[in-house]
Amino acid sequence: MEIDVLVCDDLHLSRSALAALLERYQELRVVAAVDSRADALAFAESHEPDVVIISFEGEDDDAIEIAKTVATVSGSQSVLLTTTFTRPVVREAFAAGIRGIVERSASPRQFVEAIQRVHRGERVFDTERTVAALLNGGDCPLTMRELSVLESVSRGDTVAEIAACLHLSEGTVRNYLSSVVRKTKARNRIDALRIARESHWI
Repeated sequence: MEIDVLVCDDLHLSRSALAALLERYQELRVVAAVDSRADALAFAESHEPDVVIISFEGEDDDAIEIAKTVATVSGSQSVLLTTTFTRPVVREAFAAGIRGIVERSASPRQFVEAIQRVHRGERVFDTERTVAALLNGGDCPLTMRELSVLESVSRGDTVAEIAACLHLSEGTVRNYLSSVVRKTKARNRIDALRIARESHWI
């Protein structure tokens, strides 16, 4: 039995690569690949694909809201594909009925297995991060965008690389990092990263 998959990614190259990857597996059928989340929702409501993959980079946009709505569509399940696996994102996604979050660093096989598991009715969340996200009582003072920047720092990205990835100027990235240091009462960005990790914000 084939699993009908809808792919939503606003970057053409990424969207095409995801569709091509999934089409290599006989048990999967990519029924649409769209660049607009509004189009993804409209397609889901009219065609009810089994699984809807929505790319999400941790920015302050409507990805989670769309994924929430897709999750209410009969017969469809939504999964976020993201580079940002932060506590606020996990908490919101888990509570909203989104079926899972898959990191872009996952292998193709792990990605396909996540789709299969979601189709079987399972929830696909990293156990350690999900438990930390749901049970850790401290409130995170950082915005989604600040968390995205800090997550990039944790991967060793430079200011220039973060700016390119998040479509920001380098000055804006530095401003976010300064804000992160100030809000966490850290000595510097490395100390802020330590605090964020120990608090399970990233």
